[in-house]
Amino acid sequence: MTAERVLSRRGLYADSVSLLQVSQAVAGAAGVHQALVAMATELNLQLLAGMGFDQPATSDPNELLIAIRAADEDAIGTALELIEQLLTAPARRAGEDRADQQPPRTISSAARGHGSGLALISVPGQHAFTESMDALNAGCNVLVFSDNVTIEQEIALKDAATERDLLVMGPDCGTAVVDGVGLGFSHTLDRGPVGLVAASGTGAQQVLCLLDAAGVGVSAALGVGGRDLSEQVAARSSLTALRWLDEDPATELIMLVSKPPAGPVAARLRAAASALRTPVRFALLGPGSPDLTTATEDALRQLGRPVPAWPSWPAQGATRPVGRGGRLRGLFCGGTLCDEAMLIASAALGEIRSNIALQPDWALPDSLRHDGHWMIDFGEDALTRGRAHPMIDPSLRNERLREAAADPATGLLLLDVVLGHGAHPDPVADLLPILERSPVPVLVSLIGARRDPQDLAASAGRLAEAGAWVFGSNAAATRHALELLTEGAHR
Repeated sequence: MTAERVLSRRGLYADSVSLLQVSQAVAGAAGVHQALVAMATELNLQLLAGMGFDQPATSDPNELLIAIRAADEDAIGTALELIEQLLTAPARRAGEDRADQQPPRTISSAARGHGSGLALISVPGQHAFTESMDALNAGCNVLVFSDNVTIEQEIALKDAATERDLLVMGPDCGTAVVDGVGLGFSHTLDRGPVGLVAASGTGAQQVLCLLDAAGVGVSAALGVGGRDLSEQVAARSSLTALRWLDEDPATELIMLVSKPPAGPVAARLRAAASALRTPVRFALLGPGSPDLTTATEDALRQLGRPVPAWPSWPAQGATRPVGRGGRLRGLFCGGTLCDEAMLIASAALGEIRSNIALQPDWALPDSLRHDGHWMIDFGEDALTRGRAHPMIDPSLRNERLREAAADPATGLLLLDVVLGHGAHPDPVADLLPILERSPVPVLVSLIGARRDPQDLAASAGRLAEAGAWVFGSNAAATRHALELLTEGAHR
């Protein structure tokens, strides 16, 4: 016998990461079986339904949604008290209330007091433009971690940066390395000769982690946002970043990494690169172009470094046959990893439906469900409004993974797990029961560096013990998935 409570509250707001932490704390309380504390966005209401809760009587995206399933009413009461405590507890540090120790309230006031530098903007997308422009006016370079910023605002920010000889990284810049410091979703890396300009987040992470596996460090990684190589934005930040890395004596080779770019913009970048003193290796995804692993291998050869055998961990236990439906289902936290997998798989399978489809007529319907082959980027802007990025909170992806594993049409599951600073402290834990029960093969692209806090080797071992095939290369994982599908079709 269990008790449940679903309610919504006005007048309380916290950012999605804070609410995730509250949810996790409450779910771990005595007598609590499941808990969700989140803003009442459409996506979170869908997640609520997927967890088996009734919908609240009324809901508004500005209301706080609370759902608890526990052993009894006493446990629910205790959980509600804990939520109240966690949401209203003061966050002051000792002595912070002294007037002479009050932190600056704006970026410009911080810059006046401490000097200009790099400002990291991580606020809801509708507020990011104002904060970023304030930083630029204060003489700061800007990293915009926020997503859901309009393309018109992005262009305005990057034009303002160009006028001031500054750099805007982002919007939706997930990963950067500046002066040896990782920002956003980052990894524990050595310094070295390779500088990255990346119009992708997980694409940069894949390259950084492959370089780490090869024992090669980086001088910098400048993320410029996934739209920078679009026709509208026209590489505004990429051109500045290329010039800055070319002037850096620690950079011996520049890699330019991007999800599929606009053709004229790519041509403009190639022309600009040809005028630099530092060689540039292009890793621009697209039909007929090298995948990120191949591009990294080419970069290593250009540096005169050996190309290693990329790490992989075979599944342990009994072999699982490809499902009778034979459909490939990809569930990704990283958009560039999803793009790369679709490019490789579509060459063999044809149409791959997606919310970030390679072709307009391959788009998934709003339900994100289809009978054919499909891949979903759960980090796409529409799926992160009011929610933490799936590398922080993978619950939405994991719910769909359970559903896909139970679908008789699913032949094989392909997914990514991204380690590193800023990501979930143990993204493997919640996956294990799903993988152990999956009736079809599961292949995992495990993106991590050797010294990441989640322990790359241990994470890979746990996934393999649960029955998954694990690869350090997303391209290798996708190709192995295609081999298994082909073998299954011939049975």
